[in-house]
Amino acid sequence: MNHQQIITHLRANGDVFKYLFANLTDEQARWRPGADRWSLLEVINHLYDEEREDFRKRLALVLSDPDVPWPAIDPEGWVLQRAYNERNLNESLEHFFRERLTSLKWLHDLESPDWQATHHHPKMGPLTAELLLANWLAHDLFHIRQVNDLHFAYLAQLVAPVFLGYSGW
Repeated sequence: MNHQQIITHLRANGDVFKYLFANLTDEQARWRPGADRWSLLEVINHLYDEEREDFRKRLALVLSDPDVPWPAIDPEGWVLQRAYNERNLNESLEHFFRERLTSLKWLHDLESPDWQATHHHPKMGPLTAELLLANWLAHDLFHIRQVNDLHFAYLAQLVAPVFLGYSGW
């Protein structure tokens, strides 16, 4: 696995997220396509919390002391518990981008990390540092797709009954 390539992709995704969240109205940021679906504002706040409370923290624990139990997280529950959809969009974006820069600096400053260091998760079994790094990038890519889907769904309801099938969808 090319660890540096993954880190470089995490850096590039910061720009992807900046473009995907540019020029949103407050209405679009808070809009949900359904009761069980997230808004764009909920996605960016989820990314912020995952950046600091999941991926970076847990990867740091695996690299420094893989036997330390991980702090509990509840990404799905936090959406409502932490009232993501009530937050300020610009502040939420600033928080995420600041945390991403902190993560990138931390990753850059690692000296000879043991990417094979392994945490034994009680439910998921052995998880290596490189597995966490790869899944950090996969998490970004999943949410980039989700954000694009939200943009499309918002456009579809905005222009209805205009047919969007000509777009190739």
